[in-house]
Amino acid sequence: MSSKKYSIFFSSASWRVWPSKSIGLDIHGPNRYFYAMNTVELLAPAKNADIGIVAVDCGADAVYIGADRFSAREAAGNSMRDIDALTRYAHKYRVNVYVALNTLLRDDELPEALQTIRRLYDIGIDGLIVQDIGLLECDLPPIPLIASTQMHNVTPERIRFLEQAGFRRVILARELSLGEIKTIRRQTTIELECFVHGALCVCYSGQCYLSYALGGRSGNRGQCAQPCRRRYSLIDESGKAVVSEKYLLSLKDMNRSASLRDLVRAGVTSFKIEGRLKDRAYVMNTVAHYRNALDAVLKETGLKRSSSGRSIFDFSPDPVKTFNRGYTGYFLSGGREPIASMHTPKSTGEPVGKVGMVGKDHFTLVPKNILHNGDGICFFDGRLELIGTRINRGHADAAFPQKMAGIRRGTLLFRNEDFEFTRKLAGSRTVRKIAVSMDLAETPTGFSLKLTDEDRNVAESNLDCEKRDARKPKSALATLRKQLAKLGGTEFECTATEIRLPRPHFIPVSELNHLRRTAVERLIAVREQNRPRAEGRVVVSDVPYPEKKLTYRGNVLNKKAEAFYRRHGVLEIESAAESGLDMRGRNVMTTKYCILYELGMCLKKRSGEYNPDGFFLQDEAGRKYNLHFNCENCEMEIKLIQ
Repeated sequence: MSSKKYSIFFSSASWRVWPSKSIGLDIHGPNRYFYAMNTVELLAPAKNADIGIVAVDCGADAVYIGADRFSAREAAGNSMRDIDALTRYAHKYRVNVYVALNTLLRDDELPEALQTIRRLYDIGIDGLIVQDIGLLECDLPPIPLIASTQMHNVTPERIRFLEQAGFRRVILARELSLGEIKTIRRQTTIELECFVHGALCVCYSGQCYLSYALGGRSGNRGQCAQPCRRRYSLIDESGKAVVSEKYLLSLKDMNRSASLRDLVRAGVTSFKIEGRLKDRAYVMNTVAHYRNALDAVLKETGLKRSSSGRSIFDFSPDPVKTFNRGYTGYFLSGGREPIASMHTPKSTGEPVGKVGMVGKDHFTLVPKNILHNGDGICFFDGRLELIGTRINRGHADAAFPQKMAGIRRGTLLFRNEDFEFTRKLAGSRTVRKIAVSMDLAETPTGFSLKLTDEDRNVAESNLDCEKRDARKPKSALATLRKQLAKLGGTEFECTATEIRLPRPHFIPVSELNHLRRTAVERLIAVREQNRPRAEGRVVVSDVPYPEKKLTYRGNVLNKKAEAFYRRHGVLEIESAAESGLDMRGRNVMTTKYCILYELGMCLKKRSGEYNPDGFFLQDEAGRKYNLHFNCENCEMEIKLIQ
């Protein structure tokens, strides 16, 4: 087996050797000293450059955005020009930009993918999110590689292999518990990225073939048709419908904002918000919420955020006020909880109360709650179908909706669009500012102004001019402080000013402004020069892959991927489903979610009461799917049978 060199990348600012107890990491035994994170990253989605800039303003330490092609969200591709604009803006605040190029690639697509990667490297992005392992057999530029969650990053062995093969970071499977994350952390030093918020795929990422099997639209190729958000019936072995026409594979959304401290202690490097198809309001609200929550954790643990500046909000974030299907921590505790959204795949928003009195054209809420003009409300009717309407007029005593149909006394109402909150976000002037201290001093020929930012970058400018004593010393000093602090059009804010003059001088406002502008321009240049960049080192990697045989679930779609695995000791390789496999009778979905558990029919708890192989799903088109319950691992498998 021939050896081959790979580049592995680490950010010099992200890691150092620390005793684990210094930040409360739950690591014991001989590995209590290991490469622990020095900084923590809040990672936000960007549908496009404008939304990415909003995410930066609202406090993201990093953003991820889709390339123009080959992204796992085909509908969220972006031009090189837009990615360049976002990168330039983000780097002002030392915010990293990661680009998703995380689909499986055909052989004929590899040249274009490589050309895209080289252009992204020239732009200066900070990391590339990939799924196709075949790219590691190509002549890549020295760009940090991030293993997409589509690579099924679930075990320490798989993740350790990716680390040794050249990846800087892995995006963990959403299904992992805190205990499993800690185990991975003990056995690896690679950066760990963990989802903390957003929509959930019911299947392990990268292991879902249902959309492809039904209509040729592959989730692993960025084209998922979302069959998990459709209606299904659960049928038992006698042919009886246990549940009819419900969204049996649709899950709630993830919200782990209450578990951030536990995840920090478990060794998570980056906290990721899902949502590359989400709008501006969603990103603003969610990023601001997690910024506040994570800052509280960082203050407690003594860790630092990985970027510069602070966000100045003019709204109070609240995740229930933007799109959500209800929330779940999704197996993080290691136990089980209700995680399905069986009655609707749509956003329900926030519960606002139950209907009290019902009139001809209005109703009241118990407890009292004000619904505003333009609010969207929804509720489940007697058949548990979601019904929605808008509020025409609302006040403290009653609400007058567009339609009264279905609204009954005792009905639980939800507000799925808060008109006032959405309007506030639309008009928000949230900004992000980097702290700067100023030092004005006298020189033999005039004056000097030194700026020092929060990252300890220093820049200085000088003004040669005639020195004139101020006629009004107090007024002159006040003018100096006022003019120096005028940084409104820049990314900086003045947090301290020291004026070291033997006596007050009069400096014309125009000259003082020039002195300040010159110092700011030089500070911007110094910040860019000193901005931390990922550093590369070459390693030889022929480490064996943890498995000797790969089925179609190994997602090998091109010859480069096959060559990679063979070089790493894999003996048998089946081509990916997207190569044209007939998926009938094959496993098209593996999920930690269990329909029987959700319905109170857990086979473990009710042993012998049900036949574990006696259930199947039927979709709206009449297609049937076998269900197999792997109770030992608490997993459910779905096979297409017709």
